[in-house]
Amino acid sequence: MKKKQGKIVIISSPSGGGKTSICRKLLSASRKKKGWTFSVSTTTRARRKGERDGREYNFVDDKTFRDLIRKDYFAEHFKVHLYRYGTPRTALDSTIKKGGVLLLDVDTQGAFRLKKEYPEAITIFVLPPSVRALKQRLSARGTETREQLRVRFENALSEMRLYNRFEYVVVNDSLQTAVDQVIGIVEAHPCRTENLDRELIKRIVG
Repeated sequence: MKKKQGKIVIISSPSGGGKTSICRKLLSASRKKKGWTFSVSTTTRARRKGERDGREYNFVDDKTFRDLIRKDYFAEHFKVHLYRYGTPRTALDSTIKKGGVLLLDVDTQGAFRLKKEYPEAITIFVLPPSVRALKQRLSARGTETREQLRVRFENALSEMRLYNRFEYVVVNDSLQTAVDQVIGIVEAHPCRTENLDRELIKRIVG
């Protein structure tokens, strides 16, 4: 039997949807033992309090980031406001070759670019239970001005309408339920008709 290919799992959501919380919860000790890992993005923004280089992000200056682009280091990269963000290819290619599950926490723009580069990737979109809940979550952060909050909320509403461009949608009303659903999606994805092992099926049904 041929070796199982690793899985790339792209998790996206509007700001406040909960994709980061889901990814953190997914990387429990038991999941890590099964080969679940997290793709650490590279960014030019400054490190925030409590963040550690190599854990939340790989922090670099703008010149270094541009050099990495020229070396084709990123599977996708983009600029948000004043800062650049990119997903290194290394972890993705290594996961496909060696096995395991690689989680990526990216916005919709990054998700679409990654899916184009890695069409075998699983795409999951996380929705808040309601627009009201989304607004409450964004306000609860308390890190932005009223104008910044308004812009972020309007952008989130626009991104929510892109849900049908993803293979799966999870409604994040209960964090644990959402995490369980993502695990179910990842484990069941190979059973989709288009993903079946054709050689195995041919041996069974002829």
